[in-house]
Amino acid sequence: MPTTVHQLIEGTEVTTGASPSVTLKYFVDGAASENAALDAVLSTCPSTYNGMPRQSRSAEPISDTKYLVTARYSPQESNDQGSSGGAPPESSYEFSTGGGSETMFVSLSTKQRVALPGGPQAPDFHSGVNVTNDGPQGVERTVPIFNFSETHYKTAAAVSNSYVATLFALTGTVNNSAFRGFSAGEVLFLGARGSKRGVNGDWEITYSFAASPNVTGGTIGGFTGINKDGWDYLWFLFEDKEDPNAEKVVRRPRAAYVEQIYKRGGFAGLGI
Repeated sequence: MPTTVHQLIEGTEVTTGASPSVTLKYFVDGAASENAALDAVLSTCPSTYNGMPRQSRSAEPISDTKYLVTARYSPQESNDQGSSGGAPPESSYEFSTGGGSETMFVSLSTKQRVALPGGPQAPDFHSGVNVTNDGPQGVERTVPIFNFSETHYKTAAAVSNSYVATLFALTGTVNNSAFRGFSAGEVLFLGARGSKRGVNGDWEITYSFAASPNVTGGTIGGFTGINKDGWDYLWFLFEDKEDPNAEKVVRRPRAAYVEQIYKRGGFAGLGI
């Protein structure tokens, strides 16, 4: 069944004055879906009306194949993402600073050790945190995480199956070169979310990231010269060691290790 479009002249609404606008209405018959009805109207619905760009289109179902489509026009910049070739909206950017968390088993430094009067000295755990007979328990702390997202608009042709596969492959990787002002190793790509309007409409894709600072020549407890990319993992090996001053065998950190957890990826493949 062919799709037909008829403009409802009696449905035209015109507003004048400080905020002029025009609303046009169309009856669509034979459309397989709401998106198909919206696209069908594009062959009849102009991109501008009386010098005003089309701002939006909406479809109201009447039956399984019949729809009432409304097109609205106003002087503001067009945001309608149909297949008529209008310019897409500008990209947008959002961010938040906040708290990731991690368990800290070795402190930056031990500020004080206090023993009972007349007893042996308080054991020196060499900055080990909350150390028990079962080993270090550590303590949860907030670490700086910079979360940000970008929304971009891409043509239907640009969002191919291979591009979607690239987004999938890069998800969970860390930048292998500078990206958005951050050094290599600091940005984790959390993934992308996309939506498309109409059969031939543009794609709206939101890309999400988290950033954590690199550490170069860092000092934790008695360990110096620690070099850790933002998304690497730092852990410590503990061993039993006699503390003669405290008359006790204690568990102390012996060595520090930096592990690469995430693969590195080329964010140029995101195309943003």
